[in-house]
Amino acid sequence: MTVKNEQVEKNLVKLTFEVSAEDFNKAINDVYRKNVKKFNIPGFRKGKAPRAVIEKYYTEAVFYDDAVNAVLPEAYENAVKEAELDVVAKPEIDIEEIKKGEPVVFTALVTTKPEVTLGDYKGIEVEKIEHNVTDEDVQKDLEAAQKKNARLITVEDRPIENGDIAVIDFEGFVDGVAFDGGKGDDYELEIGSGTFIPGFEEQLVGAKTDDLVDVNVKFPEEYHAENLKGKDAVFKVKVNEIKVRELPELNDDFASEISEFDTLEEYKADVRKKLEAAAENKVKAETEDAIVKKVIENAEFDIPEAMKEAEIDRLINDFAQRIQYQGVDLDMYLKYTNMTMEQLRAQFEQQAKDRLSSSLVLEAIMKKEGIETGPEELELELVDMAKKYNMELDKLKELLSDAETENIKRGLAVQKTVTMLVNNAVVK
Repeated sequence: MTVKNEQVEKNLVKLTFEVSAEDFNKAINDVYRKNVKKFNIPGFRKGKAPRAVIEKYYTEAVFYDDAVNAVLPEAYENAVKEAELDVVAKPEIDIEEIKKGEPVVFTALVTTKPEVTLGDYKGIEVEKIEHNVTDEDVQKDLEAAQKKNARLITVEDRPIENGDIAVIDFEGFVDGVAFDGGKGDDYELEIGSGTFIPGFEEQLVGAKTDDLVDVNVKFPEEYHAENLKGKDAVFKVKVNEIKVRELPELNDDFASEISEFDTLEEYKADVRKKLEAAAENKVKAETEDAIVKKVIENAEFDIPEAMKEAEIDRLINDFAQRIQYQGVDLDMYLKYTNMTMEQLRAQFEQQAKDRLSSSLVLEAIMKKEGIETGPEELELELVDMAKKYNMELDKLKELLSDAETENIKRGLAVQKTVTMLVNNAVVK
């Protein structure tokens, strides 16, 4: 294969490569055999017309598109390898010309990984971060467990009070017209939780079961739905039921029912231990972030626009998968939040920049320091993964693709790099 590459501008390369006439003709033959049954040519039984006859009837280009789609991926991949390019975004590919009996020439505008000029990354100074667990933190955790294990008791002899659970039907109107997403049935609303629009919950205090209440509110100026920002609204509310939480007593019986411990003191000690472990992990993560942030600030690099857009694509795809698990697809989400795709992409832009900055700089340090993941380290990680997913190690290895294994190795190397930065930092 003949491959040429030309630097168009910084991090943008024009790659020229070709597919031989023989290989392209073979691809056309394959396309013809797969599609011949679709053609109905006068004088031939359907699916029996020779390739030359079909090409004469529909022009020679009839099979070109499918043939190009068949040969292009491998040809492009081989060209990138031969040119030794580190591609970071989807290329823009054009075909110069297709002539029968001649090679097919492609051009691709390819965005390549930017170079990073590292600044100081050892001896970085950061402020000491502390997260101490207090008695109040332990008490809050116990109260949360109390609340989680409370019984809901229906009350009928009094109106709604702050802290009650009001079971309501509601529908919202702006200028007398109901709006999307403003209706609910048998919704359990904790009064005073701040779950609903400011002013909504307070207006239910004093209402009784079966009461009909008009709740007048004003949507915040920063509300997520454009059509409701700053608008006055009326919610028609029916109180179906009033419930209160009956909290269990904090004693040994409570501890033994919700945990593996026999006494409340043992349970409290375990709660403190877990909170302290979480606090320690939080300190570790925030310290690492602070050090890496300073290392990034000390480095010089430019993120190509196409690279940033590709990262935003990945973030949105990940987001779409997460909300899909909740039964919401991306189109539904955009409609519900009254957002455009452009606005959603703008929301992910800074996160994309941060992720790319971290990745580029840490990778540059890895390369300079010669940090790699050894076979033993990879094996230990796979053993942990197998335990986590309750799988046989050999089965896990069989399921992992080469690309996935390389991603695991890279992740381990990145963490080793961060650990090296932390070990060489000065925490004041």
